[in-house]
Amino acid sequence: MTSPIEQRREAAIRIAHEAGELGLKHFREIETLTIEKKGHQDLVSNADRELEILVRERLAEAFPEDGITGEEHADRPGTSGFTWAIDPIDGTANFVRGIPAWCVSIACADAQGVVVGVIREPSSGETFAASRGGGASVNGRPMKVADVSSLGEGTVGVGFSNRSEAKKTLKLIGDIIGEGGFFFRNASGALMLAYVAAGRLIGYVEEHMNSWDCLAAFLMIEEAGGTILRPDPDTMIKSGCMAICGGPKLYPRLEQLAQDAFGHIAR
Repeated sequence: MTSPIEQRREAAIRIAHEAGELGLKHFREIETLTIEKKGHQDLVSNADRELEILVRERLAEAFPEDGITGEEHADRPGTSGFTWAIDPIDGTANFVRGIPAWCVSIACADAQGVVVGVIREPSSGETFAASRGGGASVNGRPMKVADVSSLGEGTVGVGFSNRSEAKKTLKLIGDIIGEGGFFFRNASGALMLAYVAAGRLIGYVEEHMNSWDCLAAFLMIEEAGGTILRPDPDTMIKSGCMAICGGPKLYPRLEQLAQDAFGHIAR
């Protein structure tokens, strides 16, 4: 008999594919999008809202007692002990400009932490997925974080949003470069985190991320053998957290760089 976690993993994959296809339809017709500005460099389109409604409806049909939180619509409390966190389009700034670097991110958590994470990148046809204790994969192939011990052996993803001070992130980038590393940012935090799980990026640092941006990929990274700054599950879902992650050999250095840049480590 399929476990409750595996039921949710399979449902999340199916729903992420369906939402991704709807997103692609809008992406191919971007001239028809209705785009609004929520804040500085913070955009939302009718596609974001339509995709989130679709995901919410499918989850409610499959798991009516689960809670749901998302970026564009009000939270729905649940009674089952499971809560879903949805980002219908992570990388909206890319999406509305025709840049094919955006994804659908769906995570499910219980009182102990994240149990399911799925990220669908429709433009590349890649599906990143993980379940607690069940490993992590991309299109069915096992994922493993990069086995490196220094910044000079790869590229670190660096996130930035209007919740952070630019000078702190610039210090972080300068320190990475100063140790022989490269930095990468594609305006989709969820995708960059998934790339850490897949070993494409050797790490990722951002001062603050919302739960719907990072929960799915956090699980992938741990299931792929990586280390993350582990947040409190309840606080994470409500308030978001700092993101630091990478392979176990490199992680301590990434945490120190974050401490130096931001002046604190928000656990």
